Amino acid sequence: MTDAALHVHRYGDPSGAPVVALHGITGHGARWRHTAETYLADRFVLAPDLRGHGRSPHEPPWTVERHVADVLAVMDAEGVGRADLVGHSYGGMIAVHLARTAPSRVGGLVLLDPAIGLAPAAAWEEARAYLGTRWFADAAEARESLAARWPEASERMLDDEVTTHLEHDEDGRTRWRYEPAAIVTAQSEMARPHLPPPPDVPTHLVIATGADLVRPEFVVDCRTALGPRLTLSQIESGHMLYVDAPHETGTLLDGWLS
Repeated sequence: MTDAALHVHRYGDPSGAPVVALHGITGHGARWRHTAETYLADRFVLAPDLRGHGRSPHEPPWTVERHVADVLAVMDAEGVGRADLVGHSYGGMIAVHLARTAPSRVGGLVLLDPAIGLAPAAAWEEARAYLGTRWFADAAEARESLAARWPEASERMLDDEVTTHLEHDEDGRTRWRYEPAAIVTAQSEMARPHLPPPPDVPTHLVIATGADLVRPEFVVDCRTALGPRLTLSQIESGHMLYVDAPHETGTLLDGWLS
């Protein structure tokens, strides 16, 4: 079966204007909790675990089209006809394709350092790094590894990630809660030729200055397609904007979505 419901994290005011927040590869919807509760408390934030991630179904397919269908199904199940979309990294690519598939369902689009149209050689190298499952001896080792990857993260963010995103097998080993094969597939999907958002959907493209991930040709095509409907910003941050620069990212989201 490929139509099983995604696991959804809900934040904010259920009567508020809806926002759908999409995480990147190896992530999960609860990574949006601090941003949603601190900066978007008056909105109704739906943050699903994407297929192959978190507590959502892990079975394939893991294509962009399947992710788009999954998110639209979440919106249907929640009675949300139209929402603003926020997508980080691979979630940004999914958000763009959702807006192109169903533009009438999208009010505005915020792309946080989107991973779109990446160089195939780089995507290949990244994909090969995920071919095996990454195990840790215990939660402490997993947290230490995460802290090395997220040097700017607060203690609270590290603790939240360990609490919500680790799973343990019957042999006592510990791993992050995602399907490695889905991550390999996502790397391939991110190497597709990029497509800009549809011209009738206002879009805010946010580039992390320390990441060098967003391709210049994608920015050019967004400007051509969207004209005055494109807002372009930069945040001094690594790729994990809402981890490295939570206040700047949250304030930007609050201001633009309002």
